[in-house]
Amino acid sequence: MEVLLQRVVRRLLRRGRTVATAESCTGGGLARALTEPAGASNWFLAGWVVYSDAAKCRDLGVRATTLKRHGAVSEATVAELARQALRRSGADLAVSISGIAGPGGAVPGKPVGTVWFGFATRDGRRVVIETQLKRFRGDRAAVRDAAVRHALRRLYSMA
Repeated sequence: MEVLLQRVVRRLLRRGRTVATAESCTGGGLARALTEPAGASNWFLAGWVVYSDAAKCRDLGVRATTLKRHGAVSEATVAELARQALRRSGADLAVSISGIAGPGGAVPGKPVGTVWFGFATRDGRRVVIETQLKRFRGDRAAVRDAAVRHALRRLYSMA
């Protein structure tokens, strides 16, 4: 992951872009990776770990109706998380992650390893949100690590 992280950081710096994160199942793993290199304040503005539904609503303004209708692990939720992280931080890019790392928590249609990602960018005054669903294999640590790696790869292409 170190080489990938170095590539992401170089690209962010070269393009003068900044990042914010909103994480659930990764527990801040993406923010930790992005702030590992010295000088992280040049590209990393803010990160939220919003593990509970209450924190998603309170800290990042996810609508309770979104959570009730779609659940925390959903396209709608990561879209709201990414949009709010971008807006509240003032960053150029935002990444949100919500998933089921296991070993428990699976529900019908959402097995362990299900992870939704939200990616927010600015296009002038307009915010563009993209979402992506991935299913990772392995234990809790493997799912969380795979989610962080995937987010970094996508962040590289966004920067």
